[in-house]
Amino acid sequence: MKATAYPVLLALVLVVRLLPAAEAPIDWNRAQELHRRAQRGEKLTPDEQAYYERAKAARARGGQPGGGTPPRWTGHLTPLTELGTGTYKGEDGGLYGGGNNEPPSAHRAAALREAAKIQPLRADGQPAKDGNIVLLSVGMSNTTQSFSRFKQEADRDPAKSPRLVIVDGAQGGQTGTRWADPKAALWTEVDNRLQRAGVSAQQVQVVWMKQAEAGPANLGEFPRHALVLKTNLVTSLHHLKTKFPNLRIAYLSSRTYGGYATTQLNPEPFAFETAFAPRWVIQDQIAGKPELNFDAARGPVKSPLVLWGPYLWADGETPRKADGFLYRQEDFGGDGTRPTSSGQQKVAQLLLKFFKTEPTAKWFGKE
Repeated sequence: MKATAYPVLLALVLVVRLLPAAEAPIDWNRAQELHRRAQRGEKLTPDEQAYYERAKAARARGGQPGGGTPPRWTGHLTPLTELGTGTYKGEDGGLYGGGNNEPPSAHRAAALREAAKIQPLRADGQPAKDGNIVLLSVGMSNTTQSFSRFKQEADRDPAKSPRLVIVDGAQGGQTGTRWADPKAALWTEVDNRLQRAGVSAQQVQVVWMKQAEAGPANLGEFPRHALVLKTNLVTSLHHLKTKFPNLRIAYLSSRTYGGYATTQLNPEPFAFETAFAPRWVIQDQIAGKPELNFDAARGPVKSPLVLWGPYLWADGETPRKADGFLYRQEDFGGDGTRPTSSGQQKVAQLLLKFFKTEPTAKWFGKE
């Protein structure tokens, strides 16, 4: 090697040494845990605070839990409502299992009994003809975006009861993990929204919960990520029943279509698979699991009665057999996940139709 090459090599070594090391990708699970601790007022170590600030900066630049671009989804799946006795990764079809989209007769009867207890209440929880019934939403950004549109539609619907107050408690970025934390700041915001609506916690009697976890791929392949969500749904139901003692029924829905997703926030097939989490919760309650008991005659009450709300998933542009419902790419924003105005309207209409026709939702309409 010529002598003149050595200065060049030395210069290259010095440059490499001076270059900053590439930062490792954000561990969003760690970032979320640091966020929860910070929200509780815990003091973070300098290293933890630096990591937390880095994660916040990445999020502000558009970074997402489970960052990266997922491979383009070209698959097709059968809606859970149409799967029947077929199977998906060992799970049979139907919202309630066994190919059934309606609850077993005993659970339906129990739901009707709980629904019959829903009545206008004063702020102190005592019955009053001029009181209110509160329907509260629980969930993340997609939930609040569609539920706020539903509220607009419902509030101007002449069939809606004047005693019903609809409050959007869902909040952007507040995934199942966060709702499972009883000390999370989101609960204070729920209180604030109830107060602004002129109602109290004692008047909350119905909940619609549409929940998911951000970056489910980080939680493991099915069924692991869905089991994490299931656990957080159960814990959230405990908190809801404690905070709202007159809560009678929680209607659960799963994700919308994720086949157009351009981020790892919640692409397919994870979006489809989230439906098994609420199904397992409902099946556990039907099976009499004590952690989901809603009947004081059977022991300590831990949860409201749970039922399926509207099933929101469809296989992209393939119409569902029962109602022709479908999603087009224009129903979602640039990330292919959050709904545009048309996507919000589609879910809002499903919700409105559900509450106007569901046998346990007589409280929605005028007497």
